[in-house]
Amino acid sequence: MAERKVRVRFAPSPTGALHIGGVRTALYNYLFARQHGGDFVFRIEDTDSNRFVPGAEEYILESFKWLGIQFDEGVSFGGNHGPYRQSERRDIYKKYVQQLLDNDKAYIAFDTPEELDAKRAEIANFQYDASVRMSMRNSLALSKEEVEQLIADGKQYVVRFKIEPNENVVVDDLIRNEVTINSSILDDKVLYKSADELPTYHLANIVDDHLMEITHVIRGEEWLPSAPLHVLLYRAFGWEDTMPQFAHLPLLLKPEGNGKLSKRDGDRLGFPVFPLQWTDPKTGEVSSGYREAGYLPEAVINFLALLGWNPGNDQEVMSLEEMTNLFNLSRCSKSGAKFDYKKGIWFNHIYIQQKSNEEIAELFAPILKEQGIEPVMDKVVVVVGMMKDRVNFVKELWDASSFFFIAPTAYDEKTAKKRWKDDSAQCMTELAEVLAAIEDFTPQNQETIVMSWIADKGYHTGNIMNAFRLALVGEGKGPHMFDISWVLGKEETVARIHRAVEVLK
Repeated sequence: MAERKVRVRFAPSPTGALHIGGVRTALYNYLFARQHGGDFVFRIEDTDSNRFVPGAEEYILESFKWLGIQFDEGVSFGGNHGPYRQSERRDIYKKYVQQLLDNDKAYIAFDTPEELDAKRAEIANFQYDASVRMSMRNSLALSKEEVEQLIADGKQYVVRFKIEPNENVVVDDLIRNEVTINSSILDDKVLYKSADELPTYHLANIVDDHLMEITHVIRGEEWLPSAPLHVLLYRAFGWEDTMPQFAHLPLLLKPEGNGKLSKRDGDRLGFPVFPLQWTDPKTGEVSSGYREAGYLPEAVINFLALLGWNPGNDQEVMSLEEMTNLFNLSRCSKSGAKFDYKKGIWFNHIYIQQKSNEEIAELFAPILKEQGIEPVMDKVVVVVGMMKDRVNFVKELWDASSFFFIAPTAYDEKTAKKRWKDDSAQCMTELAEVLAAIEDFTPQNQETIVMSWIADKGYHTGNIMNAFRLALVGEGKGPHMFDISWVLGKEETVARIHRAVEVLK
């Protein structure tokens, strides 16, 4: 058989914000497709009309656009295997439901929710399967005439998959190797509901993967229990030759304690679990997003890639291209990955350092405008170059460097008590005169002249420099002093010294 072109898909349901675990699943699919020169398909699984949330589909697309994960075909991208929304594929599914019924691989069931509840009360651990199906109201137990009459009367029904008991189903998983499950633990899953004329996830998934020529299904571990059912469905349709290879990814776990990562963990510990901010259309509740929290998309991608996969070397910081070259499903972990959100912050810090000063200045400019500062970009670029290694987020640059843009109006009490000595006012007045007389105000020249003046006067260098810093910054922080005075310029530097002398005496 000819080697098939690799085709993978990401198929979210538009039921709300995209969880960060879903982003990681999409990322691994993307890396796998790119590495094998394959296609990455975007499909929307919206067969459950009750759970549809307006705006969710657009939100998902916007998230991937921000993250830089590109699809080759699918909803809003076009392609030759559409439509890519399951709600637009009703007639396709009906044909395949009929095929299963005609081949005695499925049957029609009329049991009402009340009848099913009664059975659950009567039988402990009730499961609709080979052991009970002949005692239920379905097309296997009823006559052909009864079935036709019930349908003619407009009775609602479901179509259930007929699972043969006591058969070992082997799922060949690229991460977990062979997983064997006995069919007796599976129930006769509902594949189609007459109420809305739509299939359930199980049938729609199989039909779509087959018709869209999907070769590999890479998805979360939570779907592993449904894998045997999907294998049986492929067999029931006679599609064994085109059955995709499965890979079930490890869960993302809470940062502390046990269990899988939830939005509550993020709310409690102060980190986002969604790529973008999400406003619930029903409740109006706003959930934070990585973009709005100030993370760079490259940092989020890099952080997520290493949650459940390792590149086989010690490299941690990787571009999307490097990840693509190194990615291998065999290096995915079988056990869950703890969501170390502090590592995400570390990655953001690294990516801020790696970006050019000009790029970070562009991101910082809107924050300056919010503070009422009209940014002079040449100056902003210089300030960013001095300060970016001190922050984890671009927005933190304001707190770290506001003194470059606004003169202090007050002086930190604790620092003043410690750093402003009895002779500081006199020394600073002298220093202002020294600085005012300097023609070449470069940091190096300032330093040479000021240090020479300190030595000539026999002053204590630490005392002078600490008081100088307090006068210019308002507290005991910031980079090298002569870098600060150079950026501020001679006039502003002298004015700030005079003001400090006036206020602190």
